[in-house]
Amino acid sequence: MPDTTDTLLSSATPDLSDPRRYTEDGIEEVWSTLRRTQPVFLTRRPGAADFWSVLSHDLATQVLKDSATFSSTGGMRLDADPVANAAAAGKMLIVTDPPRHGGIRRVINSAFTPRMVKRLTDNIRLTAVQVIEAALDRGEVDFTQVAARLPVSVIADMLGVPRADWDFMLKLTMIAFGADEAAGTDRNTVAEAHTELLVYYDNLLRLRRRDPQDDIVSAMAHGLVDGAPLTDEEILLNCNGLISGGNETTRHATVGGLLALVRQPEQWDLLRADPGLVPSAVQEILRFTSPALHVLRTARQEAVLDGRVIRPGDQVAVWLPAANRDEAVFAEPDRFDVTRTPNRHLAFAQGTHFCLGSALATSELSIFFEEFTARVATATPHGAPRRLESNLVWGFTSVPLTLTRRTAP
Repeated sequence: MPDTTDTLLSSATPDLSDPRRYTEDGIEEVWSTLRRTQPVFLTRRPGAADFWSVLSHDLATQVLKDSATFSSTGGMRLDADPVANAAAAGKMLIVTDPPRHGGIRRVINSAFTPRMVKRLTDNIRLTAVQVIEAALDRGEVDFTQVAARLPVSVIADMLGVPRADWDFMLKLTMIAFGADEAAGTDRNTVAEAHTELLVYYDNLLRLRRRDPQDDIVSAMAHGLVDGAPLTDEEILLNCNGLISGGNETTRHATVGGLLALVRQPEQWDLLRADPGLVPSAVQEILRFTSPALHVLRTARQEAVLDGRVIRPGDQVAVWLPAANRDEAVFAEPDRFDVTRTPNRHLAFAQGTHFCLGSALATSELSIFFEEFTARVATATPHGAPRRLESNLVWGFTSVPLTLTRRTAP
């Protein structure tokens, strides 16, 4: 990896897997230069696996849509534990290829009955109002903590956790997936939280096998894939995947979206003045924040991308925020514009692995920003934001803000 004194463009092919690159501003310029000069390039890493980077929108779309050539079973992220990945491949949705991927996905999707969707939507609205009002009562908040509460509650509701346990699950999930910054620095505490989550969902699974309800755990407990029920292991792996995916994307999109509005007050004023802009604003928030930094694929067979020959077994990292800043697709891509339409972003990926919870995440963001702009007059920084050190999630660990309440007209 490059020395910390190196500039971001210290070499013709910078190592985008270095998580330190994402703790400072300026990565957008790196992506822009690379898209123009070498939208596909190979990174060789002593002591770690080499990988190809893909940065343009068209090539990213090509890789994501071609599951026959680019497999997910080799892992969905760089430097994942190969033992854990091998154990989950073909069982956990995100590391399973067609046709089994489609079977698992259909089982999970079957839970989204009209009654469940209405319950989720009603609870999203109720929880968003409670979270925003509590933040306004405090005035000075770390907005990363505020934004963490809604997605965890939604995931708990979606999986079938009784409301009485939501606060308990919020605490465990924030520790296990890094939203609680203090606890997240202690590996033993994080591991314990993960274990407690799995034990909880194992107990919930046993209950739902006997007494199914309108939730995803029930759907997986009673669903069939290729004529056979899912095993307990498969169900718990997919619970873990849904908790992680649903928590990270929505939380960091909410934080990054509000920070973009704070930094561009004219956009904040536009959105407050016209609630009808919320749908386009949410799509722009997803494009502009792109919380998932990369998704990984492994080549099954030889392929050519931008003249580069990809060999069977090669790892290919698709950098989603880079594709979402592609000048060939988005006019003035580094400008945050709540009126932008159309918006062909790849924040939810594409193809077989298009985000299972995309509709739910969009609803969460829409409802949250509807209620936030209706209730909040100003959001003013009272400290410097701190970015997450990660090559997987592009987000923040701390965003100190002072909120003031909007008075009735």
